[in-house]
Amino acid sequence: MKIALLDSGIGLLPAAAAVRRLRPDADLVLTCDPEGMPWGLRTHEDLTARALACAEAAAVRQPDALIVGCNTASVHALPALRARLEPQIPVIGTVPAIKPAAAGGGPVAIWATPATTGSPYQRALIGEFAAGVDVTEVPCPGLADAVEHADEAAIDRAIAAAAALTPKNVRAVVLGCTHYELVAERIRAAVQQPGDAPLALHGSAGAVAAQALRRIHLEPAPDASATGSLTVLLTGREGDLPAAALAYAEGRRLRVASAAR
Repeated sequence: MKIALLDSGIGLLPAAAAVRRLRPDADLVLTCDPEGMPWGLRTHEDLTARALACAEAAAVRQPDALIVGCNTASVHALPALRARLEPQIPVIGTVPAIKPAAAGGGPVAIWATPATTGSPYQRALIGEFAAGVDVTEVPCPGLADAVEHADEAAIDRAIAAAAALTPKNVRAVVLGCTHYELVAERIRAAVQQPGDAPLALHGSAGAVAAQALRRIHLEPAPDASATGSLTVLLTGREGDLPAAALAYAEGRRLRVASAAR
């Protein structure tokens, strides 16, 4: 089986690593757009066009499914991607894990990019899945970009700024950008209050990976032989994992698994 994952940059790593854990025998195609990032600053039309170009580059490799490993691309480009690729290639979008976070009661904080925070899209999800729950939307300017470039000092500054805006009594934090999952434990350390119950962090990677397998009628098989290959497409051209990806455990695991094969 072959599963493709799409993002402007390395925000797709958590979902790719989750797929690798569930199916070590799956071939992975990572399709990114380093020449066009960041997508969050682009118009709807431009972002959609670039996402379609990345998806079409992956489609040439004939994947069984495509995961849109990016919240922003899912908001803007998911309908166009599905219109172009389905039913031949199922397309799975990424939605912030507001529903499971709210199910545990509040208070809940949603960390997201400034463009997503307060947006009609996010407010609609809160209204649908977290009605009656105390929810705080926390903008995280610069965090996704700092994670993308593995800029340690910038990551620390952005996390500290967002933590200062997060109520001290929150019980759960929704990681509303896939990049944030790469620094989840640093976020936990910044928000966790001494003496309080362990903070729950809610990302989307595991659920998206599981949904991709369901869409192609496959069961998880974490004990399968680690025979899956890794192909990286950078603005349509085959290349290597970006150097910044190797700053994170998810990127290193993908490289090691591919090299072992």
